[in-house]
Amino acid sequence: MTSTAPPAPAQPPPQRTANTLSTLRRREARAGYLFVLPFMIVFVAMLIVPLGYSGYLSVFREQLIGGTSFVGLENYARALSDATFTGGVARMALFLVIQVPIMLGLALLFALVLDSGRLRLQKFVRLAIFIPYAVPGVISALMWGYLYGPDFGPFAQLGEASGLGSPDFLSADFMLFSIMNIVTWGFIGYNMIIMYSALRSIPTEIYEAARVDGAGEVRIATAIKIPALRPALVLTTIFSVIGTFQLFNEPNILRTIAPNVIGNGYTPNLYAYNLAFVGQEVNYAAAIAFLLGFVIMVVSYIFQLSTSRKEATR
Repeated sequence: MTSTAPPAPAQPPPQRTANTLSTLRRREARAGYLFVLPFMIVFVAMLIVPLGYSGYLSVFREQLIGGTSFVGLENYARALSDATFTGGVARMALFLVIQVPIMLGLALLFALVLDSGRLRLQKFVRLAIFIPYAVPGVISALMWGYLYGPDFGPFAQLGEASGLGSPDFLSADFMLFSIMNIVTWGFIGYNMIIMYSALRSIPTEIYEAARVDGAGEVRIATAIKIPALRPALVLTTIFSVIGTFQLFNEPNILRTIAPNVIGNGYTPNLYAYNLAFVGQEVNYAAAIAFLLGFVIMVVSYIFQLSTSRKEATR
C-alpha cells in the first residue's frame, strides 16, 4: 500500500506579494494621516493662520489720513526704541532671574522629599502642593490681591493689631515681588509633578546599589537623582521662561487695585493687549507680539545651548 504526500500549497507569485504589502502600507499611511488630520486642522487654524495674519498686520500702519499703508519694518524699529516695551522686557528679565530659580528649587526639594518615601501622608501632601495649580490664574490674582490689600487685607490688619505695621505689598517697591509670590505659589506643584514623575522612572536598583556602598539619602539625591532629573529641569526651565515673558493675568488683575503702580506696559504681554484693544494700534501691537516671541525664542535657545555644552564637557 503506497501513501502519497499531500500536494504542497501553491505559493503566491512574488509580484502579487509585493503589491499586497505595498497596498497595506498605503492603507496604514492613510489611516495615520486621518488620525493626525484633526490636530493638523486645529493647529493650522488656531496657530499658523493667526501667526501669518499677525505678521501681515505688523508690516502695515493704519492712519486717519491715508488709510492703511505698507511700512515694512518700521513698527519693529519703533518697538525697539519704545521705552515702555524695553522696560517691560527688562522687568520680566529680572522676574526670570529671581523667581524661576526659587520656584524650581522649591519644586525640586518637594519632589525629592516625596520620592524619598519617608514622608507621612505622602498622597495628601502631594495633592496639597499641586492644588494651587488647579486654581485659575485670575482667581489666584484676586485672592492674593485681597490678601495684599493695604486697607482691607488680612496682612495689613494683622500688622495694625500687632502694632508692628505691615509693608504695602502693592507699592512700587514690593509689587514685582508680590507677583513673583503669586506665580511661585501657583506653579510649584506643576513643576514638582514633572520632576516627581521623572524620579519615579529611575530604576530602584540604582538606589539599592548605592545604599549597599554606604551612600546616604543626601548623597543619593545629589549624585543620582538630581543628575537624572536634568532633562526635566531643562524642560521646566524652558516652560518657565515662556511663562515669564507671557505674564498677563496677575498684573492685569492687580492693576485694578494699584493703578498707579502697574501701568499699561508693566509687562510686554500687557502692553501688546492694551495697544490692540485699548489704543486700537493693532499693527503696532502685532509687531510687539512678534518681537516678544523672538525674545522668548532667543532666551530659550541660549539656555538650551548652554545646558547642552555643559553636558558635552562632562
